[in-house]
Amino acid sequence: MTTVPTPLRDIAKVVRSKNAGPFEITLDIVFKTHEDFEAVKKSGVITKELVSELYNVPTQSIITFGFFDLVNAVKITLPRPRPQGGVGETDMHAAQQHVPLQEVCVPWAVS
Repeated sequence: MTTVPTPLRDIAKVVRSKNAGPFEITLDIVFKTHEDFEAVKKSGVITKELVSELYNVPTQSIITFGFFDLVNAVKITLPRPRPQGGVGETDMHAAQQHVPLQEVCVPWAVS
């Protein structure tokens, strides 16, 4: 079997971002199968350090970062760069913040 760098958007069932209040954004990665979830988890690609780099947030400022085995999901909560609806804020619903995360490539086994 060979591994090929594959964007997370092609592996996960859902990669989304959403509003988590006026000061936070939540990112969710949900997998269709436990096998897909475990493969991504074991790859070691999705880390607090990666999220810190992608979203320009210090690792110690990441509010939630966890792999949730029972639901085959990763949940990440970050502080908003600007308060929701504040001056200069560009995505009130945080609906487009998942894009950098969905483009991350994971080594993926193909036959």
